[in-house]
Formats: sequence, structure tokens, C-alpha cells
Amino acid sequence: MKSFAQSAHSFISSSPSARERERAWESFQEIGLPTTSDEVWRYAPLSEFVLDHFEVSAQPLVREVSSFAEQLRATGGLVIRIVDGHLASVSGALEGVSVASSESTLTLRGENPLERYQSDAFALLNVALAPATTVVEIAERVNVAQTIVVLYETTGSVSFSQTQVKLGDASSATVVEYFEGGAEALVVPLSEYEVGADASLQLITYQRLEDSAWHVARTTGLVRKDARLRQAVIGMGAHYNRSRNDAELLGTGAENELRTTFLGAGRQVHDFRTHQFHKAQRSRSTLLSKGAVADESRSVYTGLIEIEKGAKRTDARQTNHNLLLSPHAHADSVPNLDIRENDVMCAHASSVGPLDELQRWYLESRGVTRADAERLIIQGFFYEMLTTLPVELAALVEDDVTAALASLQMVAP
Repeated sequence: MKSFAQSAHSFISSSPSARERERAWESFQEIGLPTTSDEVWRYAPLSEFVLDHFEVSAQPLVREVSSFAEQLRATGGLVIRIVDGHLASVSGALEGVSVASSESTLTLRGENPLERYQSDAFALLNVALAPATTVVEIAERVNVAQTIVVLYETTGSVSFSQTQVKLGDASSATVVEYFEGGAEALVVPLSEYEVGADASLQLITYQRLEDSAWHVARTTGLVRKDARLRQAVIGMGAHYNRSRNDAELLGTGAENELRTTFLGAGRQVHDFRTHQFHKAQRSRSTLLSKGAVADESRSVYTGLIEIEKGAKRTDARQTNHNLLLSPHAHADSVPNLDIRENDVMCAHASSVGPLDELQRWYLESRGVTRADAERLIIQGFFYEMLTTLPVELAALVEDDVTAALASLQMVAP
């Protein structure tokens, strides 16, 4: 097996954009992999991470999709399949929607990605090693009634997918992203979403990778004047699941609603990072992060609401709730505010604790067994996150969560 660096150089040298990729690789080498001495990586199990355990391959291994993915495909009017970062297929067609694979080296803000991601080692790896950028465009004044489904499959040792979704002014769409596979793999997706003026995007990301995967994701939403971005991020799989979700509210009246949730088991680590950056007046953001950790798993939530000077009448809310389902599980919650304007409304709250004993007692007093009572309470805890999903997807996710709860070996006493 080649070292990671050898396989990376082999991939880069064969690419038509080798020069830009080489610059990204050099930037990655300059800053190196993060360590737990870096505050933003303090809780990550980096002592277990060895980059040379992975190898970059030029071609993906395309396999049959799982039964869960097949069920998701049935709900979509347009299905985009991305394997190990390569655009493998596009099934179906929707009026006003185009899909392309591009060697573009610019972000949706027109920046050089080396400047935007200069301090993010894993994002730089993606810039250097993503096979191409999958670009999904929705034309102006097009209301896409059917769901756009994007299937991300990891069949090899690494997957560096790069996706851009652009909504024209006054358009609307629902996009469901689904991640699976990834046994003993490194999965590093980098995604951007631009929501044009008076447009609306509902975005659901469901991560269901193998428990041995390392998942380090970063997304950025650019929300223009009077636009709405409703985003749900659900993490079930991976040994280390890190998801950074940023939103920049760039125009007056822009809105961002972000819901993140996870269920940890075994020795999983779920690490969620959020940043809502208000740059315009009368913008609004609502964040709700809820999750549960069982066995010896742990979770980290770090959120930042940032309000720029001049962003008057901003309304920003941030809430994080964590359930401990085992005396050996652990959760950290770190909400932050950075406010540079006086005329705003802003709030944050967090909680970490076990199941409510009174709720459990009430159910048991009605003849419900202790184990069933605990699972009903946990399902109720997650239900608030599922109510905003499309009906077909909510049913699939609820079944998945129920199955995961049934397999837990330990719950709170």
C-alpha cells in the first residue's frame, strides 16, 4: 500500500488542474493535521487518526446501492449519485434544474478556496483531492415540487466530494443528501449552498456511514435578501462524526433555520460546530441542536452566533439539548455569542442530563415496561427534529432511530 502522500501526489499529477491542486496540497502540508492542543479540536480522538491508513484512488468502485438508498431514490424526482467524490450518474429530470461536473476552482462567493479555507486542514485536503465539483443549479423563478436526492457513497479508502447548489432568485427546492458506506475510510465532504434573493431551500443531510469511518464535513450557506435556508443535519454513523455548518446572512430579511441531531453508541464521537454570521439588517436565525449519547460515546456542540456592526434588528436564537443514556457517556456544550451591534435580539441556552425520571415513572405507572418507557421518551426527544422533514424521509429516519435504540446495550439507570 502506498503512503497517503504518495497516492495523493499520483492523483494530483494526473489531474487537469494539477497546479491549483498542488498549491492546496502545499498549504495543507504547511499547517499540518490539527492536534488536540488546538481549541477547536480539543475533544477529537486525534490520537487514533493516522493519515497513512488511507489511500487516494483515481477511480471509484461503483456497487449496488443499499436498500435504504433505494427507498430514498424512490422519493426523488432527480437522483444524483456521487461515488468517492466522482459524479457517477444522474437519474430523472426536473424542469429548470441542471447538474454538471466542473473543475471550477472558485467558491460560490467567487473566492479562491485556498484563501477561504487556509486554516482548515481537512478542507484543504478536499480542495487538493476532490475529483471534481458537482454543481446543481435551479433557475430563477422555478419552484421544484419534487425532491432532489443526492446519494454520496464511499466504496474506497477515501472520499473527497465537493458540491455546490445554487438557487436563482425567487426559486425554491428541497434537497436530500445521504451518506453511506465508508468502512475504515476517510470521508471529507465540502459543500456550499447559495440561496438567491427571495428564494427558499430546504436541505436535509443524513449521515449513515459505517461505524469505522472518519467523517469530517464542512458546509456553507449563503443567504441573500429575503431568502430562506432551512437545514437539517442528522448524524447516525461514523466513529468520529464532525460536522461544521456555517451560514452567512447577507441580505436584509434573510432567514436561516438549522436543526442538528445525532444518536451516539459504542465509542462514537459526534462533534457539531455551527456558525451563523449576520451581516445584514433584520436577518433571523434559529438553531436547535439535540442529541443523545449511550454506552461510552460522547458528543461536542460548539456554536457561534456572530452579529456584524450595522446588522440592526437581527433576531438570533441558539439552543442545544443533550441526553445522557449511560453513566459512561459524556456531552460537552459550548454556545457562544459575538455581538457588535446594540439593536438586536439574541439568546442561547443549553442542557446536559439523563432521562427525566418523572416522565419515566408516569409511563411505568401506566403499565409500560421500563425499557419501552425509556425508548418512548427518547423517541419523543427526537420527534421535534423529525416534524420538519418531508413525510417520506421522516418515516425512514424514524424507523432508523427506532432500530438503533433497540440495539443499545445500556441506558440510564
